[in-house]
Amino acid sequence: MLTGKDRYDLFVIGGGINGAAVACDAAGRGLAVGLAEMHDFAEGTSSRSSKLIHGGLRYLETYDFKLVRDALREREILMAKAPHLVWPLRLVLPHVPGRRPRWLIRLGLFLYDHLAARKSLSASEAVNLANHPAGAALKPEFRRGFAYSDCRGDDARLVIANLLGAQRHGADIYARHRFVSARRDADVWAIELENRLTGERISIHARALVNASGPWVIGVGQTIDGVAATRRLRLVKGSHIIVPRQWAGEHGYFLQTGDGRTMEAFPFEEDFTSIGTTDEPWEEAPEAVAIADKEIDYMLAEVNRFLRRPVARGDIVWSYAGVRPLFEVGGARDSDLSTLTRDYSFDIDQREGKAAVLTIYGGKLTTHRRLAEDAMAKLAPFLQSPRRGRTVEETLPGGDFGDGGMAGFEAVLKRDFAWLPDGQRRRYARLYGTRARALLAGVQGIQDMGTHFGAGLYEREVAFLVETEWARFAEDIIWRRTKLGLRMTATEIACLEAALTRRRER
Repeated sequence: MLTGKDRYDLFVIGGGINGAAVACDAAGRGLAVGLAEMHDFAEGTSSRSSKLIHGGLRYLETYDFKLVRDALREREILMAKAPHLVWPLRLVLPHVPGRRPRWLIRLGLFLYDHLAARKSLSASEAVNLANHPAGAALKPEFRRGFAYSDCRGDDARLVIANLLGAQRHGADIYARHRFVSARRDADVWAIELENRLTGERISIHARALVNASGPWVIGVGQTIDGVAATRRLRLVKGSHIIVPRQWAGEHGYFLQTGDGRTMEAFPFEEDFTSIGTTDEPWEEAPEAVAIADKEIDYMLAEVNRFLRRPVARGDIVWSYAGVRPLFEVGGARDSDLSTLTRDYSFDIDQREGKAAVLTIYGGKLTTHRRLAEDAMAKLAPFLQSPRRGRTVEETLPGGDFGDGGMAGFEAVLKRDFAWLPDGQRRRYARLYGTRARALLAGVQGIQDMGTHFGAGLYEREVAFLVETEWARFAEDIIWRRTKLGLRMTATEIACLEAALTRRRER
């Protein structure tokens, strides 16, 4: 194996969920791995998902059974690998007369229950909304429905957990480093990176390269010597709105919209409700993506068709949009964006014994671990791994709760840090899992936590995120490492940014 900070077996371009997962898998096999991300990790797409770890019930309508089966299997694996970041969600699907018939929904849910083994999630069932708890928030005309199981997940923190997993196995993580170019130099890649904060250029070498840059995959591919894109990407925008909590209970709703699409609404960050998503074509640069007024109007109109208490535009506390890089199958342009595959595909470019490059097209949050495993199988002819892959059984950093699970770990935290408020303790356990002990090491009371910036964010946690999770700016902390931006005032955020600036200038 190549060794040293400037020589790697595998170098990954892109610090979203796919790149992070590939780095984690490869490093766990004993390979020397490096990864570079131009911005903050998960900033481009992977922090702008639906926050669901799901099989994709609606993909059954397009007969994408393989994708659904794989996603259902991964759902179970991720609950075990990262129990602090992936947890069950019961979704209720109200039946809408004139839309999908009940027999068809029942058949779809039967397949959903049985395409892959369920170890911990409950099976689907028909429900009478007149006396079911989920019916209380719905208009009385919705009398029948179905309930089924999926999962929620913290997308941005799953990226960080995979990066920490890669780092645990020796990977080098280059935060805020722009990939400039790569050229083949005999049997290795000569790669040039640029530190976006200092402008410094770095030259490194790797035996193999992975282009995991998501919506930017085509543009990045053009800077890799001799590599041409073989897929046509369709960028599809998904948008979400966040409003105050709209109903009691931890269940969510899977809603059939008036135009035949589907939309989810579910509890978010304890005190809020997430509503989305839309499927809109996006022809501009991925970094320019933004939610449109017509999308907000659409989501409000659709969710208010179902809820007794209407949601108003003034209720929105946060909104976000992201682009998904979906690829066209067979080169045909499909006018129905919802029917484009959410699966992934690879291209391998390797000529006359020269260094190989793997390009990743597509993919979804739920199947990131499987994607990485398949990517390493594609690279196996070019990289001899010292160890087998073990991402199926290996927990991600923070997920090693043991037999007591998260509840048992929270009880231990309460015993050892009795002074910590209940909400703060729950938040630490959910975000950091067992790593919360490292955050609180040596702390005897709230007075040791340092400056309070607001919403339970103390200097101690800020330092932990800067020192162990590559955070540098307020936005990294309040939107990607945590979601405390939902609770902090503009003044509090400005104070946090000022403190981070002082820290960087030391």
